[in-house]
Amino acid sequence: MKISLPLILVNFKAYDNALGKKAETLAKTCEKASAEFGCSIAVAVQPGDIYRVSKAVSIPVFSEHIDAVEAGAHTGYVLAKNVKENGAVGTLLNHSEHRIKIDDLEDSVDIARKEGLLTVVCASNDEIAQAAASFDPDFIAIEPPELIGTNISVSSARPELVTSSIQRVNSVSQIPILCGAGIRTGDDVKKAVELGVKGILVASAVTLSKDPYSVLESFCKAIKSQHQ
Repeated sequence: MKISLPLILVNFKAYDNALGKKAETLAKTCEKASAEFGCSIAVAVQPGDIYRVSKAVSIPVFSEHIDAVEAGAHTGYVLAKNVKENGAVGTLLNHSEHRIKIDDLEDSVDIARKEGLLTVVCASNDEIAQAAASFDPDFIAIEPPELIGTNISVSSARPELVTSSIQRVNSVSQIPILCGAGIRTGDDVKKAVELGVKGILVASAVTLSKDPYSVLESFCKAIKSQHQ
């Protein structure tokens, strides 16, 4: 599946209000916002929710993770082949809450590519972003872990990290950069886009909101204001 840019990728994580039936409901809210405001929104869900969510919505569904193994005698691993057959179009990799050794990261990207899955590799700094670029993932998401889940956005607190990451990644390959960590408002999104990113990776700002639709509305309007 081709993903339109700029992209809003909503990571459901393992929050109780974003699991099972609630994941389906939240994904439908994301789908509604995408249609209403004309912006590209995708969701990353728990592997166990991929099938039900992908059947409920038409927007892209990502797995939150895959392991660097292929079909065979493996127990308890998340396989690229399996998430693809259950409806995922891509996967997050190396999120700060589920880091991967560099060799396993390269293998995971290769396996995902073989199975036709898009890859979003998370990087905590510009050095890791540049190293990940050599694996040629589809997206790289800049997320300094100390800002994840806070009210301080990386686009405001560390704009130099965003711009340096873009420069270092572009020195290797023209891979779209997403920006995450602490993004909660339309102004945060606007600043991120002004820095040159091609979208955002968000979680709690949407998943823990009492009104996720309004949050997504503010994000979409901020993005569209920069692309008119």
